[in-house]
Amino acid sequence: MTLPPRVTIVEVGPRDGLQNVPLAPGTAAKVGFIDRLSDAGLPVIEVGAFVNPRRVPAMSDSEAVVHGITQRAGTRYTALVPNLRGLARAAGAGLREVSVFGAASESFSRRNINQGVAESLVGFRAVIQAASVSGIRVRAYLSTAFGCPYEGDVLPDRVAVLTDALLQMGVFEVAISDTIGVAHPGQVWRVLDAVAARVPLERVALHFHDTRGMGLANVLAGLQAGVATFDASCGGLGGCPYAPGASGNLATEDLVHMLDGLDIETGVSLRGVIEASTFIAPHVRGDLPSRYLKAAQAAAMRTPRDRHDA
Repeated sequence: MTLPPRVTIVEVGPRDGLQNVPLAPGTAAKVGFIDRLSDAGLPVIEVGAFVNPRRVPAMSDSEAVVHGITQRAGTRYTALVPNLRGLARAAGAGLREVSVFGAASESFSRRNINQGVAESLVGFRAVIQAASVSGIRVRAYLSTAFGCPYEGDVLPDRVAVLTDALLQMGVFEVAISDTIGVAHPGQVWRVLDAVAARVPLERVALHFHDTRGMGLANVLAGLQAGVATFDASCGGLGGCPYAPGASGNLATEDLVHMLDGLDIETGVSLRGVIEASTFIAPHVRGDLPSRYLKAAQAAAMRTPRDRHDA
């Protein structure tokens, strides 16, 4: 089995992980969280979203967060932008990389951004062109690529066509995303087979949720297919809005632990990620779902006698 020797982890916890928590952490806590993720060696950190603050109040302080963090050499800092206004705000904050957020299913696109897929692509083209003029790189998310909460199954060929279209517009990478956490390894292979027939997989990332416990299995399927960039969220922050109470984003700790075990380089300190999770946990007032984090915390609480008896 041939696997990539090195993987890039895109840390989405400060944005995707925090945007829907019941009570968002304050700016200082977000800055402290991101600085600890930087110290852990995460190569890419999505620090916020320049969206309408009335729609996503948790991201209303994204400018202040960007100005407050200590940017580490070798780490890319990025944010989500929905339109030209968001791009202008991100550029004004000094970011040199942003992401746009599209969908593979018509119903989800209309409910999420109030635009059909074709209309959204027109808007993305304008953002990409304006970003290019300013020397800002653009990444694209393609959500509901493995299933839609309104339409059900999504055809792999549709994912491939839209991935190709986004790359031709000028994005440097497309994160093919399992928005509702329904993907399984067989489906991952089928989608990537269709995508690889049109575009090089070096331009593709994968964004998995662990809603049904398939997150790491799907990463392994992606690795076997040749993908070498994966999104993850520190502590497993971020639930799935279409499955209340279920786990959401794949936890960064769990991913790093598996990749370390496969001797795949990431440049990420597992201890550092745990420190970041431990820092942010009290600010989100919830139990972080990362399995590795839970095991590490349980081990730390055991007495020497407990460890000897085990």
